[in-house]
Amino acid sequence: MAIHLVLLSSLEKIMRNEPITESNFTGFSMLNNERKSFQLHISSDCDKVSLEIQSDLSCITPYTVEYLPSEYAINEKTADDYVIRSKDGYYPDLLLPASETIKLENGSKTLWFEINPTQKLEAGIHKIEIIISSDNMKSSASLEVEVINCPLEKQSLIFTNWFHSDCLMQEYGFEAFSDEYWRVVKNYISVAREHGMNCILTPLFTPSLDIAIGGERPTVQLIDVKVTEGKYSFDFGKLKKWISIAQNCGIEYFEMSHLFTQWGAKFAPKIMADVDGENKKIFGWHTRAYSKKYKKFLTEFSSELKSVIEELGLKDKTLIHVSDEPNLSQIFSYRIAANIIKKLFSGYKIIDALSNYGFYKYKLVNTPIPANNHIEPFINNVPELWTYYCCAQDNRYVSNRFFSIPSQRNRVLGYQLYKYNVKGFLHWGYNFWNTQYSKKKINPYEITDAGKAFQSGDSYVVYPKKDGTPLCSLRLKVFYDGFQDMMALKTLEKLAGREKALAVLEKGLEKKLTFFEYPHSNEWQLESRERINMEIKSSLKTQNNK
Repeated sequence: MAIHLVLLSSLEKIMRNEPITESNFTGFSMLNNERKSFQLHISSDCDKVSLEIQSDLSCITPYTVEYLPSEYAINEKTADDYVIRSKDGYYPDLLLPASETIKLENGSKTLWFEINPTQKLEAGIHKIEIIISSDNMKSSASLEVEVINCPLEKQSLIFTNWFHSDCLMQEYGFEAFSDEYWRVVKNYISVAREHGMNCILTPLFTPSLDIAIGGERPTVQLIDVKVTEGKYSFDFGKLKKWISIAQNCGIEYFEMSHLFTQWGAKFAPKIMADVDGENKKIFGWHTRAYSKKYKKFLTEFSSELKSVIEELGLKDKTLIHVSDEPNLSQIFSYRIAANIIKKLFSGYKIIDALSNYGFYKYKLVNTPIPANNHIEPFINNVPELWTYYCCAQDNRYVSNRFFSIPSQRNRVLGYQLYKYNVKGFLHWGYNFWNTQYSKKKINPYEITDAGKAFQSGDSYVVYPKKDGTPLCSLRLKVFYDGFQDMMALKTLEKLAGREKALAVLEKGLEKKLTFFEYPHSNEWQLESRERINMEIKSSLKTQNNK
């Protein structure tokens, strides 16, 4: 009997029952306030082993990497070839907090370790030794971490990962706006913020997102509406509480939910109201976008909403939506809705995910958000470049975070966001635990593809824990590593200029980095980040010697 250990970077995805390639991974450098992860693969004849961490770094948290099923890994008709594999099966994704005793599965287990400092780390070389033992056997693996005496620049990019509070309600069984609702919402916002989300989808009214025509999602509207003898009045107490909780978690921007239905802005979202003492649906699928009654409602509502936003000092931190993902065939209905919103919210940032340049060309939206595989016409042609991806972005080698794609393809996004000076990134699935069109809830541990509708990993990056807190996926950790790469480049830019930062990033590349062109290599990803760190270290030394 023996214990065999292999140290690995956070970019490796170890597939179940596949041989492990020996690694020359021995460590890395990091700035003094960032998070870093690495992995250790254990193979042994033992059923269980003991874990011990020896290091002067006290902020190391171990996790076990767990495998989850995928019945829809990739769309083989549209996907390119930069995937781990295209077949269904089990993929590594869930990170579970590890105890001192590790149970092995078929003689192996992969551990994930995260260095997560609560304060700036001491500069210098730190050694980490991982000791794995069982009975009279013992094996160890060690690595060195160099901490550079410099913090990451603060994230300036706006990142929203759509937050679905109705999915929390369905999973945990509490009612909207109960004490338990607010407790769990805070827990999930906190973890999202820790991983780069600084903007939150805010349900003024129940979001009309991923829902079949005529269907509806559980009511989560933050605005209490009252209709008395045909006149509207509004209570913003819940909205203010939502904003306060989010700000206490570190959220800075508020993305107000869409004021028209998804895919064309043809109808009003579901809006509930107290009508002469009775709770009723006053708008919804029965309400055309251009109806005089809904326009009158929006006129009165927007006036009071703007007063609240400006009273809270949030005008420059508020994002307004018309409708999600309209296509060019829906431009007529979108134009009607967009013109209403532009007039009512003059001076506000209006954003929408849409990938046809015509919507911007015809001045229907001032901040378009194209998908990253349709971004070329928008580059250098819009005042602020934003982008997003979802289930349709599986081609042209663009970044995404499906189960089946390599972690490097997930992480490279950070470099791309920096290279193109992207101001905002949107993703629709922080915790969407439903089937497509929200027809029914799912168990995210068992169904990872929204009922064979979206490639596994598209619709959520966290898993529900019974105590009302989320468990993270390794995809979320790797995604945030990309953001840290982006912020490291910002740090270098502050020290040595943007031209220098770009030169260091693209050093040795045969082709310039784009959203479609980049080395498909874990080694390049890691080495380029080390090169950036060493240039930061050198620039600091130069400044200190002046």
